Amino acid sequence: MEKVIVGIVGNGNISPIYLKNLTTVFNRIVTVKGVCDLIPERSKKAAESWDIPVIYDTMYDMFKDDEIEIVLNLTTPKQHHGVAIEALKHNKNTHSEKPMSVSLDDAKELFDIGKEKGLLVGVAPDTFMGAGIQTCRKLLDDGYIGSPIGAAAYMTGHGHETWHPDPEFYYEQGGGPMLDMGPYYVTALINLLGPVKRLTGTSHSMFETRTITSEPKYGKVIPVSVDTHVNGIMEFENGAVGSIVMSFDMWKSEHPNIEIFGTEGTMQVPDPNGFGGPVRIQRKDGDFYEMPLTHQYNENCRGVAVADMAMALRTGREHRANSELAYHVLDIMLGFGKSSRTGKHYELQTSCCRPQPMPMNVIPGDLD
Repeated sequence: MEKVIVGIVGNGNISPIYLKNLTTVFNRIVTVKGVCDLIPERSKKAAESWDIPVIYDTMYDMFKDDEIEIVLNLTTPKQHHGVAIEALKHNKNTHSEKPMSVSLDDAKELFDIGKEKGLLVGVAPDTFMGAGIQTCRKLLDDGYIGSPIGAAAYMTGHGHETWHPDPEFYYEQGGGPMLDMGPYYVTALINLLGPVKRLTGTSHSMFETRTITSEPKYGKVIPVSVDTHVNGIMEFENGAVGSIVMSFDMWKSEHPNIEIFGTEGTMQVPDPNGFGGPVRIQRKDGDFYEMPLTHQYNENCRGVAVADMAMALRTGREHRANSELAYHVLDIMLGFGKSSRTGKHYELQTSCCRPQPMPMNVIPGDLD
């Protein structure tokens, strides 16, 4: 297969793992030609670290490069839409970090222009394509816990200001626990249970400001302008009902990340922010026991969805982390806030198909 040429916009905190995987694990499928960032020193470091041949002065210089087939958008959440829409206007397939956008209208614009131009629009996360959640998918589809009747998901902690070098945007529009971490959890649930038809939610923020205790901005006080504690209930199209708690306000919790409840037992799903296990099953009145992983990619393989998009470009099949899925995930995440503000159920404006499961018998670096 002829390799697909990729350019990367944004060389911040998340970019090194993408660069590592795209230039080593998936280098039989893609080639990273160039990088670009508003802070030139970041691009220079990325290019030197991973032997990237081109540093573009601006993203538009990248978009004008006819060899670039996929633009990987690793900017901050509130920049995702602007970068992606410009790439699409220049006839580039795009894959963005999550979320797809910070507004449903902007996400629809990306969705529509991709369809109109016949371009692929992908959005993180791709952790659901890893060995842990793919093992859960196979066990669930094979009926290990019977028919799904419910789910529970928990992501609780006290925010990013204690460790992240630039935590401000987590408390601005596009931040908060739901848009930051919700994509991992909601995408995993859709992959396992399918789309959501209706939801209800309550959300708020307990702290008006946060004080950064990480370097280099130790001591800086930042305002909080997003909800930092969200409780939601989801009614899935298959009849299952799920609950979700996403919080930057809680100090400690010992809830499992995700549990799926079935007519014949319970499944504990590993951290959806990772690619591996453990996967634990309990059947009827027995004890929990760990299941072996059935699929590839149990290490940090961020970028697997970019390689999957590249395969889709060459073969014509659907890519898994697609815009239909991301659009539905965003609708769900924003829906909790809409429900909270109106005091009513929220009927989803979107839907999607469950992504195709990953194949089991592939060698590392391959997808099909």
